[in-house]
This record gives sequence, structure tokens and C-alpha cells, in this order.
Amino acid sequence: MENNWSDLINEMSDLLAPSMAKDHPNLPVVKEEGCYYYGLDGKKYLDFTSGIATANTGHRHPKVVQAIKDAADQIMHGPSGVIMYESILKLAKELKLVLPEGLDCFFFANSGTEAIEGAIKLAKHVTRRPYVVSFIGCFHGRSLGSLSVTTSKSKYRKFLQPNGLAYQIPYADVKGCPAGENPEEYCIHKLEKDFETLFNHQVTPEEVACVIVEPVLGEGGYIVPPKSWLKKIREICTKHGILLIFDEVQTGFGRTGEWFAAQSFDVTPDIMAIAKGIASGLPLSATVASKELMKQWPLGSHGTTFGGNPIACSAALATLEVLKEEKLVENSKRMGQYAHQKLLDLQAKHSVIGSIRSIGLMIGIEIIDPMSGKPDGNALLNILDRCLEKGVLFYLCGNHGEVIRMIPPLTITQDQIDFGLQVLDEAITEYEAEIQKEQLHLLQESR
Repeated sequence: MENNWSDLINEMSDLLAPSMAKDHPNLPVVKEEGCYYYGLDGKKYLDFTSGIATANTGHRHPKVVQAIKDAADQIMHGPSGVIMYESILKLAKELKLVLPEGLDCFFFANSGTEAIEGAIKLAKHVTRRPYVVSFIGCFHGRSLGSLSVTTSKSKYRKFLQPNGLAYQIPYADVKGCPAGENPEEYCIHKLEKDFETLFNHQVTPEEVACVIVEPVLGEGGYIVPPKSWLKKIREICTKHGILLIFDEVQTGFGRTGEWFAAQSFDVTPDIMAIAKGIASGLPLSATVASKELMKQWPLGSHGTTFGGNPIACSAALATLEVLKEEKLVENSKRMGQYAHQKLLDLQAKHSVIGSIRSIGLMIGIEIIDPMSGKPDGNALLNILDRCLEKGVLFYLCGNHGEVIRMIPPLTITQDQIDFGLQVLDEAITEYEAEIQKEQLHLLQESR
């Protein structure tokens, strides 16, 4: 088996499209369990990625695995509407209990990008308005509809010409606040001016169906905005009859220390897109809104073959049960605060660490060139490779790939955080020593 595995790895470039097979670090694994991956190389790796914020209950949680097995003994496939089955109805009922009040009607799909497509379609259908406003730096998916509002990296849109029915304005920029000004007030004032400019020069508010935003910037760099900034967006939308969509694909199911970021920021959107952590790794997502909105989206205006798969719904029910029983939402807040403080200590020690951005267990560690203060994606990759050699898997984000993304399962323990950050400390120390050695060598050569 292992030899066959190795042969397949060697053939990977022929078998898989580069856009699927070439992400970092491309670690061959044979098993996953809890907070760990087990590599083809025989090593155990502490996972600080959660399958990109998906395995919130840890990999292969026994209750989730058992729910999948039990469901497979009954029904493998819907499609919902043609038939009806208990798991999809029970899941909707349970989700209502943890979502913000009023978000109580569901269209289930398979992925985050599908949930975004559904959210935008719902908003346009209900308002009869053509335009969408999103924020520069946000990631909402890569299908053509969701790509029209995705701006975390220009390469995602290259040659694809997503439709022109979307406008973008800047995301909250606390770091850009001039010295002496209040960062929160600065962000609010800038937001108001950006909307004013948009409405005066590009599109009237009466033509805008929805504003879509990640309540915490994800792939674009893990930026945590001021609470008042999101509240101001809510206020502007309400004033103009514009629907507010929260993309909670990455922030949901305990990641921010509450069930959803909407609750962390005390702002309720009109429509929410949820996915990733919903089913512990099985493909499932949902567009969520009030019954009043959903009733205006009639049969045939949207559809799905695989959305709300009965096995995935059963896994989601078990996921919700585990999150509650093991108090993982609370653990996310507690462990997130602990990790943040440890990272502040590392920041004081290492000049390559820029800002620390965190809410719950959604943590970004900015890597910079100490001389210029500019983002340094090459340094980040060097550091991540060193961490991997030592048995810890991190991921990256940011426009320049300059932010270490630390998103462990919500089952993470203090000891595991200590180990992971010790490895990060060692990796950065080695990198900085190597850079200093190179600089010294160049200095000697120049004499």
C-alpha cells in the first residue's frame, strides 16, 4: 500500500490539476485524528489548520463518525424536495437555536461558495435590485457569482471577468489610522465617506440589493474590525432598504468564541452564509434568512441536487451536539485568549512578527521585513516549512501571503498550544539567525 501511495504521489502532477494539487505544504497523510495528521513519512503533525477552519470538533470525532455510519445504513442521498428525510429537518430546527434570532429558514447546499451564491440570489430576487456592494480584501468563493465579490487576491479574478454588477469599498483599516487619532472613530468616518462617495459617483443606494461582508476578514489577512464599524454598516443598510449579508463560512460554529461572529459583534444580518465547521468536514452549507424573506424566493428560483445530503446533515447534528456537550465554543474563547497572550510575548521577542490579529481561535500572525516593515511572504513560507519539519502544520493568508493562519480545532488544549507556539518560536529564531548570518556575510564581502 505504501509503495502504491508513493507512486501516486510521483504521478500527482499528471493526475491532478495544479490548482488542486499545488497548495502549501502538500503534506501526504494517511490518517487524521483529534488535533493531528499522521503523515506518509510516519510522523505525527499537530494541526493548526482544521482543514481550513472546518474540523472544529477535531478530526474524526467518534460521535460524528458514528453518526455518519448510522446515517449511511438508512439513506445515502436526497434529493431534498423530491423526497424528505428527518436529518435535514432536525438540523434546521437545531440551527435555529444557535443562530441569531430571526434567522430561522434554510436553503442547504454543499459549499461556502454555493451558500454565497444563494445569499446574493435571494437578495436580488427579494429587492428586485441589480447591484451588490462588497469590501476590498474579502474572500467569498471562486464560482463566477461569488467571484464578483471576492477581492482578496487579483489572481483569483484574472482572465475570468466576473460580472460587473458589484462595487467594492475598503475594509476596516485600523492599522492605517493616523497617529493621534482614535482607530475606531477613524474607521467609522472612513466607512461613511466611502459609502457617500460610492452612492454619489457610482451607484445609487436604491439600486443596491445587498452589502456582503466577512465580519472578520479571512483569506484576505485575518483583520478583526471594530464592533462599531459593523454596526455602522448595519445602520447604513437599514436606512436605504439594503439587505446585509454576513459571510460566516469561516467564522461560524464557535470559531470566534461565540457560535457566530454576528453574536461576537452584536450585529444581526438579514442573510447569512454558513459552511465549513457545520459538519466536521463533510460537504454542507446553508443560506440562512428569515421566513419572511425566504417565502419571497419561490420554487424553481433556486435548486440543488446534493445540497442537504442526509449523511452530511446527520454529521452536522452530531457536530452541534459535540460543540455543546464539550463546551467547545467556550474553549475557543478561552484558548484563543491564551494563545493571543503567548503570541504577544513572541511578538516582543521577534522583529519579524508584525501585528497579532485574533478573535477566539481565529488567529493571524503577520510576518514582516523588519527593515522596511513591509509584508514578507517569502519569510513566512520559510518559517512554515521549518514548523512542518518540527511537526506543526500552519497555513497562510493575506494579499501577499504574509499572515500565518492559526486555526486549530476547537478541541485544542493549552499543552498543544504551548507546543505549537514553542515550535513557531524555534522556527522564527532559526530564520532570524540565518538572515543575520547572510547579512553579516554580505557586509564582510562589501568591505
